[in-house]
Amino acid sequence: MGDVRIVVASDVDNPQRGPQGAAAVFGPQKGASPTEVAQLERALAVWAERVAEATQTDLASRAGAGAAGGTGFAALALLNAELRPGIELMLEWLDFDRALSGADLVITGEGSLDEQSLAGKAPVGVAKAAARARVTTVAVSGRSLLSEERMRSVGITRAYPLADIEPDVEKSMANAAALLHQMGRRITNDWLVDR
Repeated sequence: MGDVRIVVASDVDNPQRGPQGAAAVFGPQKGASPTEVAQLERALAVWAERVAEATQTDLASRAGAGAAGGTGFAALALLNAELRPGIELMLEWLDFDRALSGADLVITGEGSLDEQSLAGKAPVGVAKAAARARVTTVAVSGRSLLSEERMRSVGITRAYPLADIEPDVEKSMANAAALLHQMGRRITNDWLVDR
């Protein structure tokens, strides 16, 4: 490949296989049954063995190898790619540190603020960058399954789950714009009024 450098942005650090691997973590999210997860795990193992035989390198346990169902592994093992946290790249491209100058509050978010958020997802990357600049970060999410202590450990001061306003997921998704507007008013009142 000559002097071509391949950098892959990934928002997870899961290995290709095992209890934190692609099949075990992401299979159920995509609707795989326990039997199907076991089948996927076996297939990923065979694939990793064949690639290791061909390349003389086993990269299945490398952080990020489980990204996108094992695509991270393929990029590492077959393209000699460098995996970088996607949020890290985005914050660099956006010159986020400079944008934080003079900010009073950072608002970040994602659909579900949970343990997987802590594995390299955007809200945590944003919160960590804001914390370095001593700017408070709050997170808007569809739901929040993290304790206040876990959130604070990664720089998120408070979560604002839409489920607090509308607990029915289908109704929440159907009325997301109105709920976000309402949550925006709540955040403004909590953090920005009278500053």
